[in-house]
Amino acid sequence: MAIATIMLVDDEVPFVEAMTKRLKRRDLEVEQAFRGDEALKKLTADSKAEVVILDVKMPGMDGVETLKAIKSQAPLVEVIMLTGHATVESAIEGMKLGAFDYLLKPCDMDHLLDKVSEAAAKKRQHEEKITNARIKEITARRAY
Repeated sequence: MAIATIMLVDDEVPFVEAMTKRLKRRDLEVEQAFRGDEALKKLTADSKAEVVILDVKMPGMDGVETLKAIKSQAPLVEVIMLTGHATVESAIEGMKLGAFDYLLKPCDMDHLLDKVSEAAAKKRQHEEKITNARIKEITARRAY
């Protein structure tokens, strides 16, 4: 089993292709998207992504807009914002909107993998809590 299933979202095709190779070598399943709207379509269709690594600066729907939409449509998916154009304001805004973390390009691969593992673990814990609550609700109804 892979460490995590991620979706890498960035408009820079060479960056996405290089990162995909590096991440797959480290036992991650990687889905790719090159625009925010493409990422949303994939997430709502048949994606198994637990963590989205999302570039902040993209043409069209930027990373902050994409983050808002992801948290609205797939709230349990964790999002790590990744950018080469960091500002304190965009980092604060991303964190307020529910980003798991905010990292700068170029990013140390071990640090990124640690963050992905933490984010995937958080998502799995939330899913487990929801499942346990549903089981508890079902068994409580049957007890009556």
